[in-house]
Order: sequence, then C-alpha cells, then structure tokens
Amino acid sequence: MSARTLVVVRHAKAGQAPGLPDSERPLTPGGERDAREAGEEIRRLAPGLVAGLVLCSPSVRTRRTAELLGLDAPVEIERDIYEAYPDDLLGVLRRTDDEITSVVLVGHNPGVHELVAALTDARLDGFPPGAYAVIELDVPWEDLAPGTGRLARMSRP
Repeated sequence: MSARTLVVVRHAKAGQAPGLPDSERPLTPGGERDAREAGEEIRRLAPGLVAGLVLCSPSVRTRRTAELLGLDAPVEIERDIYEAYPDDLLGVLRRTDDEITSVVLVGHNPGVHELVAALTDARLDGFPPGAYAVIELDVPWEDLAPGTGRLARMSRP
C-alpha cells in the first residue's frame, strides 16, 4: 500500500458581517492573500504532491479558501465538515476512495486543530486562520485513527 498525504487547512481570515449568518461570512482581503500564499506553498511542497481530492465545508469562507488554493483536484462540498468535531472529520476522511493518495480538507476550528493534534499526537501552538498541516499516513483512509499520522509540515500565515 502506498503512503497517503492529508493536508488539513483552516479557512483563511473571515470578516465579521453584522446580520450575516456565520456560514455566509466572506474572507477579508488579507484572508484572500493568505489563502493564495498557502496554495502556492502546498503546490510547491514536493514534486508530485497533487491533491487527489479537496474536501470542503459548505461555508462561504471555506469554499473561497479552497478556490484560492488553486489546486488541480476536484472539490467536494461536504456538509459534515461544517461545525465538525475531530470524530466527524475522521468519518468524512474514512469514506475516501482507496485509490486517492492525497486529500486536502478545508474546514474550521476547533475541529481541524483537534484533528491534526489527534492524528499526529503533536502539541500544536494554535491553528490560526489560513494555517495548514501536512500529515503523512501509512494506513488506508478507512483505518484512519488517532495516532496514525506523522506531522510533516505545519504552516501559519
């Protein structure tokens, strides 16, 4: 079985918009810049590291972040990522087709922060908007569980 790569991205900085539902909050101009820069870094990480799939929360800020990453991969909007706990996110990831070797998950805190910490047993000093973590996995998606990943890279804007 080949190794798998999971890139966990917290949506970039979103603005506060009085009267707008949380799910409709847009990115700030700085957030748009940070998302583009994160995408450039993720695409440069390693030759051949191309996302086989992008899993994204349905919120405006996560969809825009995923778009600005500029990855050459299909984007699936996954309702279960919005307001998700780490167990919910693991459930989403475990449904990934075994042929896919790399996934980018674009979601929200605290779920994405706690997911990275659980998968890698890493102590993270925060996971701010626009941060991402690259996790190397040696298990099939369906066997994803706490402690099954290794933190290869962590980046904050």
